[in-house]
Amino acid sequence: MFAALASPRRQEILRLVWERERSAGDIHRALGDVTFGAVSMQLAILRRAGLLVQRADRQHRFYRARREAVGALTTSLESMWDDALWRLKLQAELRQTRRGPRARGRKPLGRKRDAR
Repeated sequence: MFAALASPRRQEILRLVWERERSAGDIHRALGDVTFGAVSMQLAILRRAGLLVQRADRQHRFYRARREAVGALTTSLESMWDDALWRLKLQAELRQTRRGPRARGRKPLGRKRDAR
């Protein structure tokens, strides 16, 4: 269980399904910067650790947290999720561990190309 909770991405998924059941698609949209396959992989890890329950409804999968599985950590997790500093730390960690192409935006600072 502790290994599953070590990942910031999995912590965020657990937070998303803590209060109510969500579909895999809802979870994917809430995370925004990862592929559906990556979300599916993280959900499988959380399920195998006993932290999530999966329910199938036709082609959709719904997930909810197994709060009883967390036991004594429940209070700590809930207070951590309510902490603004923790949320900032999580955003930084998620950005740092993100793979794949970066969102387009400002050009990186660096050497200027020669105009020939």
